[in-house]
Amino acid sequence: MIQILSEKEIIRRIKRQEPFGAVIGSKAFSIRIDRYVPAICTAIHTGHNVSVGIADRLLLDDDERTCEETSYGGEMLASFPVVLQGLDSRYHYDLNRSPDECIHGEAQGKQVWVNPLTQKERKAALSRHKSYYRVLHALLTQLEKRFSRCIIYDLNAYAYMDLAADAPLFNIGSHFIDMELYKPVLSHLKRRLRAVALPNIVTRLAFDEVFSGNGYQASFIHEHHSQSLCIPLGIKKVYMDETTGEPYPLILETVIESLKQAISYNAAYFSRKFSKKRIQRSSFFAEESSHLIKRIDAALYRVAKGVDTLRYINPVNLAHERKRFFARQGNYTPQFHYRQLKIDPFEFRKKLYAIPVDTIQDVSIRQLYRSTIDMLGQKIDLLTTIGSDHFLYNSLRFHGEPSETDIELARFFIAAPPVADEESQKPLSAQKCVDAFREAEKDYGFDFRVELSSRIVARAMVSSGRRKVLINRDAHFTTTEIQALIHHELGVHMVTTMNAGQQSLKVFKLGLPGNTETQEGLAILSEYLSGNLTLSRLKSLAHRVMAVHMMVRNYGFPRTYKTLTEDFGLSNEDAFNLTVRVYRGGGFTKDSLYLRGLRKALQLHRSGTDLSPLFIGKTSIAFLDTLKEMQARNVVSSPLHFPKSLKMEVHPQPIIDYLLSSLL
Repeated sequence: MIQILSEKEIIRRIKRQEPFGAVIGSKAFSIRIDRYVPAICTAIHTGHNVSVGIADRLLLDDDERTCEETSYGGEMLASFPVVLQGLDSRYHYDLNRSPDECIHGEAQGKQVWVNPLTQKERKAALSRHKSYYRVLHALLTQLEKRFSRCIIYDLNAYAYMDLAADAPLFNIGSHFIDMELYKPVLSHLKRRLRAVALPNIVTRLAFDEVFSGNGYQASFIHEHHSQSLCIPLGIKKVYMDETTGEPYPLILETVIESLKQAISYNAAYFSRKFSKKRIQRSSFFAEESSHLIKRIDAALYRVAKGVDTLRYINPVNLAHERKRFFARQGNYTPQFHYRQLKIDPFEFRKKLYAIPVDTIQDVSIRQLYRSTIDMLGQKIDLLTTIGSDHFLYNSLRFHGEPSETDIELARFFIAAPPVADEESQKPLSAQKCVDAFREAEKDYGFDFRVELSSRIVARAMVSSGRRKVLINRDAHFTTTEIQALIHHELGVHMVTTMNAGQQSLKVFKLGLPGNTETQEGLAILSEYLSGNLTLSRLKSLAHRVMAVHMMVRNYGFPRTYKTLTEDFGLSNEDAFNLTVRVYRGGGFTKDSLYLRGLRKALQLHRSGTDLSPLFIGKTSIAFLDTLKEMQARNVVSSPLHFPKSLKMEVHPQPIIDYLLSSLL
């Protein structure tokens, strides 16, 4: 909570090392300290205010002043725990100039004032200037007592319309930096900033090209706190229209996220190298309001909790159309019917986009919720077009289509010769599969129901909302297939369902964007790690890719079915079931995600990446770094349940290992 505090009270709280947020009584600057860490972020030129009584004597208009101010500097530093931000315009007095020179007489080739400030007005401006530096001095003194050294990131933004076309995106001023001592820190920051990627913008970092970093704040810190490091960091205003001051929202959001990542990693690196106490990276993030996030999360869950794609997309007349299809020897396009949608799409979108996600301070968590809302908006478009010609278009938007790489891998798996051991296994009934699932329930230690169903297209699936496993009544399974399903459905889908139920944030029940690809990839990885991934299973995934590919290329239902039976050797029943999976709704491209998801999950596993955050709930590999960060900051709790396959030791599978090497 931001308070109005006197300078004396601010310094008193700093000396007592109390977390607080305040605007100084003069309204000259703000300070926020969520926790005391050896890193300060400042934005001393982000202010635009001018004291009452002298504002009308300024000759520079708003646009001219904004041009030289660090627009959106406060937003760029919102993710950090210790922030000092100037609120007054640099043309009232300049915090980055010495007290003797801080009041501009001329700027941009123009006079700043109608007539010079009076002695009283100058004294008032200098008082505000000195107040800022007394507070900065008090803060650095306390941090240096506690940590021995501190790093200060002094953020400025510069106009570039009058600069050379190749002016750097980032500029570090090194005038007061001991480059011999702090070279590793600067090199680390340089690598992080050079990795920033912005669309249609060349990313380049330079030292002392736009400015050399000899401003007053760096000079003050060098003189009074020489054991600490001040890095004047400039950023080119590519995130806004310089002529109007309007932001480019997508670029601005990316810049904010990039600075958050670069500075937090660099501050943690500085702490390891120079601080008396080693501080974890998670401590260099602002203390996000858990109450605010939970309120937004609850609002999202209230709106979206009933949006279940598979409930609406599975045909209600599947059994009838199957009989008709085979009665006509495959020369028939099934006419499927679907459940009526119990959602008003207009009301849904209205409520969805009214959720105030922009009030979330942390850029990464804000992006997670924004992306989820966008995904849910696309999902409602998908659901409202089930059974129509528009469904395929919306499915392509939502799930995509097979890439050339996907198709090449699918053909590679399909071409592999059969494995004799797999062919010799005796098929078991669906009831045997149910019995095996009920036995496996004891190993996982959580309650769920297992039921036979004639209404699902898949051989088995988890109904997350009801903690239920459904087994296709008409399917048959080998012993290996049953074990693979247990590690797939229980080991991942039910595990993430149960873990999502333990989280205070319900977004992990709804699912993050890309969760289908990630969940299915992890589930098939679990089959592999348990020793139950077979060549037949890989071929099945490959057949799905090819079936989607054929559907997208405008093959009709009968033609795809016949290609699967005649060219790929599937049985009539398997070919029909797969063709239904792909053509239901009007063209469902989800099945191409399984192989792609396996590829990504396997690559992460082989690289030694910690996959545990992905089991928090219905998560996505795209948000793995954010999930790790949220976990480290206790925004989410660690998962209670994990796939048994992660700790299993199984015999090598030379053929499967060879085939999977093509995914790496």
